[in-house]
Amino acid sequence: MSKASVDINNLPYADGDFFAFEQLLTAKEQDRLAEIRGFLAREVRPIAVDCWNRGEFPMELIPKLAEIDLVSPVRRQGYSNLFAGLVHAEATRADTSIATFMGVHDGLFTGSIEALASQEQQEAWLPDIYSLKKIGAFGLTEPLGGSDVAGGTRTTAQRDGDSWILSGAKRWIGNATFSDWVVIYARDLADNQVKGFLVDTALPGFSATKIENKVSLRTVQNADIVLANVVVPDFFKLAGANTFRDTNKVLKVTRLSVGWQAVGQQLAAFDVARRYAVERHQFGRPLASFQLVQSQLVQILGNAVSSMGMMVRLSQLEDAGQAKDEQSALAKAFTTARMRESVAIGRSLLGGNGIVTDFEMAKIFADAEAIYSYEGTHEINTLVTGRAITGISAIV
Repeated sequence: MSKASVDINNLPYADGDFFAFEQLLTAKEQDRLAEIRGFLAREVRPIAVDCWNRGEFPMELIPKLAEIDLVSPVRRQGYSNLFAGLVHAEATRADTSIATFMGVHDGLFTGSIEALASQEQQEAWLPDIYSLKKIGAFGLTEPLGGSDVAGGTRTTAQRDGDSWILSGAKRWIGNATFSDWVVIYARDLADNQVKGFLVDTALPGFSATKIENKVSLRTVQNADIVLANVVVPDFFKLAGANTFRDTNKVLKVTRLSVGWQAVGQQLAAFDVARRYAVERHQFGRPLASFQLVQSQLVQILGNAVSSMGMMVRLSQLEDAGQAKDEQSALAKAFTTARMRESVAIGRSLLGGNGIVTDFEMAKIFADAEAIYSYEGTHEINTLVTGRAITGISAIV
């Protein structure tokens, strides 16, 4: 294609799926993905930078998200994990903050209810959760506990007749400033095991304070939570959440979704960098006509495609019930490392315009740091994988 014939609105490989992984989806799934991609292009991406700059969540978007019906595509709607992963990548591509909102509500929160609640509890809670009439959050990380939270949960739960008394604090809890419910994981003082509870945020003793001054995921309303002797009826103790191993059933699946976020973030960087390279002229020529710029674009694409290939296979294993914790750990570590490289190349390619959100890349670059850190740091996921291939744990 000659430089004069480039149509900026119709660039080749517009979906970034260079190896056509989407063709592995059923025809129904492909049509549904196209519908969701169109929704994200119309409703999410146009408002993303403004919301990020203001650090405010677009509450008016929630009814629209409910209408497009994105919650629990696998368990409730019967789609494949590959489809769910590609949807999560597309949501991230449009806006990492909205994808994280959905990841918290749908993956961590809803996933906890689907995996760990009894049938009676699910029947009571899931209809409003699926319809977004009740917004959820996930309370595991603590002010003094991140990577060591499995053995170091400080929030406590004490049985008192037909109720439980929860005391402690949680930090970095997405959605918590406006959520209706939060799943809280706390250590039972009776047996020293971590248990899960569905906590109504209107209960006395519960408070959530927005974390200010973030440089990543500014639209997401992360909060510090304080639980001051919050009394929770026994019915709201998750029946299947009795040890941290139970909690890990949720984290294994959501770690997979974060790998898909890393794919989406790289596709977002590729979208912005490629368009900028074609539109921007230097020395009387499009940036895209220079060899080093093409090399940078190909590196971003190569990182994205290799990450996508790993996630496609992991999703297939999950669909077959064969995915292992260490595979999710390696995928999260690998894809987020490639993502970090990709967004840095994209930011560099835009030069000075890469540090202002007007051109989107600065937001993409900053948001990548949150993806790199949550759902297990790169180091912890590396050690989980290392333990699996050596039989020796290097985790203190």
